[in-house]
Amino acid sequence: MNWHLIDWVWHVRGNLSLPVQQTSSETLGKIEPLFQEVGTTHERTNDGLVFSKKNQPSQDKMAVFDNGVLSIEKSQDGSFLRYDLTSKTLLFCFLAPLFFLIMAELTIVVKHLQKPSTEVSQSVSDKAKEEKYLIQSPIDKALGVPAPEKKSEKDKEGQGKRKLSPTAAYVFAGIFSILYVIGRIREALSVKSLFRKYIS
Repeated sequence: MNWHLIDWVWHVRGNLSLPVQQTSSETLGKIEPLFQEVGTTHERTNDGLVFSKKNQPSQDKMAVFDNGVLSIEKSQDGSFLRYDLTSKTLLFCFLAPLFFLIMAELTIVVKHLQKPSTEVSQSVSDKAKEEKYLIQSPIDKALGVPAPEKKSEKDKEGQGKRKLSPTAAYVFAGIFSILYVIGRIREALSVKSLFRKYIS
């Protein structure tokens, strides 16, 4: 399986043009403070930098990323910074809706499996309960207490339907889908802006 086709889900890639006359060493020197945070280890070479984060604090400007590679590349149009960053948070936000959708489908399956067996048992138990509670004592009759009303079939169906519902799972799936899309776009723009700020 070619993971490169789907790893965009948890990878943020991009490139950034460097100012004219700025060397690779100067560029890496300017952005290196970003990787001197608590929980971050990094290794710098002549034209690149590799970093890894573990238990990074929320104050870290790149806390959402767990590891990544940055490299300085040159072309006819000039030098540019290329980066490839990995985020477990983005992966979790992408998988969360799938989890809730699976839960919703399982709820529907279980509901259908329970329906035939429970309908028979419920009808028997409901009849017994109704016969028991619908009998009015002579004292109640003498006092003029109204007889208990029998539940309609509509009320019984409504109670059964409320027991299992996939609605909540669908709602959570929608929430996490929105969070992923917003987070994916936001983090891609944010990290590019952050690198541009330090380089400039």
